[in-house]
Amino acid sequence: MQPNKPLVIAIMGPTAGGKTELAIDIAKKINSNIHNVDSRQIYIDMNIGTAKPTAAQQKQAKHFLIDVCLPSKPINLHDFQSIAKTSMERDLKTQGLTLLVGGSGLYLQALIGGLNPPAVPPQKFLRDQLDKIDKTERHKLLKCCDPVAAERIHPEDSIRTIRALEVFYATGKMFSKQKNMSPNPWRVLELGLNPGNLITRIQRRTEEMYKKGLIEETEDLINKYGNDLQLLKTIGYSEARYIINGKINYEEALEITIKRTCQLAKRQKTWFRNKHNSKWLDDENALTEALSSIYKFLS
Repeated sequence: MQPNKPLVIAIMGPTAGGKTELAIDIAKKINSNIHNVDSRQIYIDMNIGTAKPTAAQQKQAKHFLIDVCLPSKPINLHDFQSIAKTSMERDLKTQGLTLLVGGSGLYLQALIGGLNPPAVPPQKFLRDQLDKIDKTERHKLLKCCDPVAAERIHPEDSIRTIRALEVFYATGKMFSKQKNMSPNPWRVLELGLNPGNLITRIQRRTEEMYKKGLIEETEDLINKYGNDLQLLKTIGYSEARYIINGKINYEEALEITIKRTCQLAKRQKTWFRNKHNSKWLDDENALTEALSSIYKFLS
């Protein structure tokens, strides 16, 4: 280890695993800010459906990388990396450490794994054309252009599928071959959280989202940004929009959202175990184990 280097602590794991609560407890103990690494929590007005930390939670510990931009003006991975590193470096210079928390594996890799994503700006005309293609056919198209990226990106992940195709058509080079790696300037401690009752937690949290106003939040997003907003195709918002449009009922939407969230959690667990070197924390003693690892790193 190189104790003269600042320390980045990353809390990672599948959705609904309790990362936010653990991160807040850790932040209060070590007097740190929290940087959220979530691909949807960066957007204004997307609160309930993204499980964004509540106002009360944000009062317990200062959060950054939340409400960064409007849903109608989405940013790519390169843009996020630039914004996030600028924010993180303020903490690293003044406190010598900072705390990341999130389940977006590619975003975390861009911050702590030395990943350098391609700096290709959004191609609106191309995106509009790709958006008209059925998601299955779109993913087949990606498989022809970039088999490696297609293997890594799930067919249901329309946003990343379109981004990979966009980069390919804009540069003529495969997206998977443009993500170079560079040495990390920080020490990194990766801590994983994967509770044994994850499916129950997903079911409970999804039910709470609908009770707290996911449908109303989706209606508000449609009214503000239009029915064609790309982010309305993501988990939770997609099903809520189907309710609003009369395509499915409440019970069907709830069931589909739970199923899709469980599928996401499974993919996230696979990603973190294959792409990261985390210390996986015990369910019952997560805070104690996390603090022990942090203090050991700092000593």
